[in-house]
Amino acid sequence: MDFNRPYIIDIEASSLSSHSYPIEIGLALENGERICFLIRPENDWTEWDKAAENIHHITQKTLFDCGLTVKEVAKKLNNRLKGKTLYSDGWVVDKPWINRLFFAAKIDMEFEVSPIELILSEKQMNIWHSTKDRILMESNLTRHRASNDAWVIQETYRVTANL
Repeated sequence: MDFNRPYIIDIEASSLSSHSYPIEIGLALENGERICFLIRPENDWTEWDKAAENIHHITQKTLFDCGLTVKEVAKKLNNRLKGKTLYSDGWVVDKPWINRLFFAAKIDMEFEVSPIELILSEKQMNIWHSTKDRILMESNLTRHRASNDAWVIQETYRVTANL
């Protein structure tokens, strides 16, 4: 793995409650490629928070019209990421959401998701938030989407690792 550009995962969800579910998975791969999957909710996934929608700007209608099934997303993730470790800066919420996706798909996850803090030096941790804020401002990203967020995390890692 190129530790200059680790694999990053970011997940948008229906809400922040314990009944929430993943609605979008974004990846930043070590080659710089960004990938995003919208997820069609399962029938028993009903928790929806309008405040969360106002942040990610993904409507339930968009998910039902354009989202892939949980099985399709799980298979695509496994095919692309088998044996890899992905890092998240929100592992405490992202890990349960990815687990929920794979549980609903009835497919074993063939990659790992770990907290990004496991690969950060103390120096990186000390400048992480200010660097991330600067990258966000300089990037002029107009959409709060999972693949953009994954890229910002990856870029923050790359910049802080080289300072």
